[in-house]
Amino acid sequence: MRSCHAATPGTSPRTQQAMEQLQSFIECRRTNTKPVADLEAFERELHERVLAVERDAMAAELAKFDIDVPVVMIDGVPHRKALRCEESYWGVAGEVRVERSLYSARDGERTRCPMELRAGIIDGRWTPWAAQQATWIVAHLTPQDGETLYRQFGGLTPSKSSLDRLPKKLSERWEAGRLEWEEALRAQEQVPRAAVTVAVSLDGVLVPMKDGKRLEKRRDARINGKRTKGPAGYCEASCGTISFYDKDGERLATIRIARMPEPKKITLKEMLTAELARVQAQRSDLVLVKVADFYHAAEHLRLALSEAYGETNPKGLAQFEKLRHVLLEDLDGADKVIRALRYLRDRHPRRSRIQPELTYFRRNRERMNYAEMKAANLPIGSGVVEAACKTLVTQRLKRSGMRWGTDGGQAILTLRSLLQSDRFHHAWALLVATYRARVTVPENLLAFPSRSGVNA
Repeated sequence: MRSCHAATPGTSPRTQQAMEQLQSFIECRRTNTKPVADLEAFERELHERVLAVERDAMAAELAKFDIDVPVVMIDGVPHRKALRCEESYWGVAGEVRVERSLYSARDGERTRCPMELRAGIIDGRWTPWAAQQATWIVAHLTPQDGETLYRQFGGLTPSKSSLDRLPKKLSERWEAGRLEWEEALRAQEQVPRAAVTVAVSLDGVLVPMKDGKRLEKRRDARINGKRTKGPAGYCEASCGTISFYDKDGERLATIRIARMPEPKKITLKEMLTAELARVQAQRSDLVLVKVADFYHAAEHLRLALSEAYGETNPKGLAQFEKLRHVLLEDLDGADKVIRALRYLRDRHPRRSRIQPELTYFRRNRERMNYAEMKAANLPIGSGVVEAACKTLVTQRLKRSGMRWGTDGGQAILTLRSLLQSDRFHHAWALLVATYRARVTVPENLLAFPSRSGVNA
């Protein structure tokens, strides 16, 4: 059954046909009082018909960005028409085909497409919203899982290789403009009004690397008589957090950052420094907390006492509980622990693991005022940054069989950092703007729209 409708002004014939078919399908069901035999099949067919309308409408709208004249100006540079051909693009509803013109500044140079530059096509293939959705998906799922998800729900069905390539291409642009864009993100944010404290934390997590030199490390370990077990092909990625707390010690918001392995975590430290500078410029009244995590400190204490007494010795266990309480509750707890460990080191000079733990407490003494910090409702733990290590890195980069290159891993970490810091949408707007360019037609030429039809 076909319904009779006047053509909608400005609607392409193919889009009008798809709309009529959808309307006929709906009206057919509307006049039938009996339920469909298979609701899932009906829903799938309805969804596909809606997508067909969307694809045709998207193709028609995309074609309006096309310019088909002998010469165009792209960012002020003249480009001559080199070719006119049809190309496929990926929209949220699926693949659309559009005829468009290509131009080049000089013979033999790479051609550019005014239609793509005006519309903001991503990586020569994706519409902006389709690219945004795909980026979100691969930030959370592997490309294989992403491909499966797309095929399960219909519409766009990109391959896993396309989903793997997209974040890498986006990351190349992000890294090129990162310093400027991070400053722009910080400029549009405000420190929570209720914040009285800002805490800065940094930690690391091992990541399986493609270039982790596993074989070389295992060979060197064997030559040096060391055990060859363990994550020899792993390198340490870094995570940093800046968290805001109210007067009651409740966390209000957190900025999360992660970087792939690099010497001395230099980029992450620079990023944390810039973030903190912005915070202090806005709110110089905030109390800055750089804390040596209490739970890590307690673990160092346990290792020292296990070395002195043995892991299961009742006296050693009792001494651990006593000194742990002292470290947490006494105003001079760190000094008391240092004196106790120094005594154990001198009493057991052959127990070599005591000295490194003693050195740890001496080095971090000034950041171990746990009793004072507790009384002021200040954070004494690194749970936030440890959670960041898990959610930013481990959950996505340490799945079975994975090995990462620096660029590919950083692409994922950047996206996840932006998402978990509630910065993704602002960052996306900055990023996609780089895919658009100013395209004009010289004054002595007359632009005219494409004569070709478009189809899904």
